[in-house]
Amino acid sequence: MAAAYVAPAEPKKPVKPWLVVGLGNPGKKYDGTRHNVGFQLVDAIGEAEGISINSVSFKALFGKGFIGDVPIMLVKPQTFMNSSGESVGAIVSYYKIPHEQVLVIYDDLDFPFAKLKMLPKGGHGGHNGMRSIIDHFKGNRNFPRLRIGIGRPPGKMDPVNFVLRPFTKQEREELNFTFQDGIEAVRILLLEGFNKSATFVNTAKPLKQLG
Repeated sequence: MAAAYVAPAEPKKPVKPWLVVGLGNPGKKYDGTRHNVGFQLVDAIGEAEGISINSVSFKALFGKGFIGDVPIMLVKPQTFMNSSGESVGAIVSYYKIPHEQVLVIYDDLDFPFAKLKMLPKGGHGGHNGMRSIIDHFKGNRNFPRLRIGIGRPPGKMDPVNFVLRPFTKQEREELNFTFQDGIEAVRILLLEGFNKSATFVNTAKPLKQLG
């Protein structure tokens, strides 16, 4: 009896990496401030996934690894917030990453403190880091973003001063819970797709009690 013909397996296309970018300002002076919450969540993802973000290229701190079998690059631009696109644009261009595989994580003044919002695309909403990225993407806004609420400035405080303030101890504890959800959202994004990740993030969750 003749052996059944088995077609040769199609060679697997190399999977393009996901680029996960946290926005912030470099330097000790800005560590732990509200404007740097994107950096902080990217650090938390790196820690959870065992990816060290310590090589420097494209004017950014950079780490490469995998979540499951999906390659991921974690990036913290070191250009200062308003020029974030300089670094992100160069990375996307060099690695030929599709825009829909670039997740940008950043702070949002107009969103309640410690809340997350995942969106498939959109404008910059007055955020200079996002404005710079959209400029360097030649106006393309079709890339996912994860916004982290930092709350509104109290009283008549200038928003510029507010975003450069550090978090209080209690706020940092609340943010740690938020970051756990952020880490999970990125895992779901890479392994199960945008829609499942957005559903996970954007569905109201019961408030966790701080013990």
